[in-house]
Amino acid sequence: MLKKALFAATALFALAGAANAAELKEFRIGILGGENETDRLRNYACLADHLRQEFGFEKVSLFPAADYDGVIQGLLGGTLDFAELGASGYASVYLKDPKAVTPILTTQQKDGSTGYHSIGLALKSSGIKTIKDAKGKKLGYADPDSTSGYLVPLTQIPKDTGMPNDKFFASTQFNGGHENNLLAAYDGKVDVAVDDSSGIGDFKDGYTSGTFRKEVDKGAVDPNKLVEVWRSPLIPNGPLVVRNALGEEWQTKLAAFFTALPEKDHKCFSAVEGGDYKGYAPVKHDFYNAVVEVRKAAIGG
Repeated sequence: MLKKALFAATALFALAGAANAAELKEFRIGILGGENETDRLRNYACLADHLRQEFGFEKVSLFPAADYDGVIQGLLGGTLDFAELGASGYASVYLKDPKAVTPILTTQQKDGSTGYHSIGLALKSSGIKTIKDAKGKKLGYADPDSTSGYLVPLTQIPKDTGMPNDKFFASTQFNGGHENNLLAAYDGKVDVAVDDSSGIGDFKDGYTSGTFRKEVDKGAVDPNKLVEVWRSPLIPNGPLVVRNALGEEWQTKLAAFFTALPEKDHKCFSAVEGGDYKGYAPVKHDFYNAVVEVRKAAIGG
């Protein structure tokens, strides 16, 4: 009888959880650091409007974190329901709590691929043409939880230089996100900045997507003054994740909503994603296994 009672209680709690998820009144979105807060809120405003209209939420709250870890901790602590993470950020969440979130979708580049690159950018006037020319120079990172702005350059640049970054470069430093990192190189505060980029399309446009593209579109940098000096192997595009406490029903609903967004409102989709993407594609945890293992080995959770 006790066993039956326990199972009955478990079932009731499960039903209560499902009911709470179905009656979700506020939807809380975490927005990664990387751009200034004003731009991030403006770019996500249309998404909040669409979500309220689609699901009848009383409130859609946008939380632009100062850094990547702010979003990671929000998802782990249950104060955020949804976010788009980089692959390394997702790996961090997974390593801390594999049951915290579920990846539902990832972005597709214009060529249909679901990967991007970390690229090293330097001022053309610096005379640096390849990463090997930057020996004894300053390297700028974006954020400790960034894939293209830290994890991949940390582990992949040494394969080209033959030395760990802290030995090859005179110094390395974090610059508070991708935008600040690129601007640090543009302003001569570092010699090379690592940045996220599709790596396809025209360099003079900042390629088709990524922070370089955003800064070119805003007129913050002139691509004619920059040169690409390093490029990583293909990196898995980061996932859109949903907090597991919301339940599978919301994962399905949100996956359908975002899949339809590029066609429903392409301008909004482009604002949220920052560049010229094709759309979203379904994704599961297995897509990030390699990144999880690299993160675990290189810097931990």
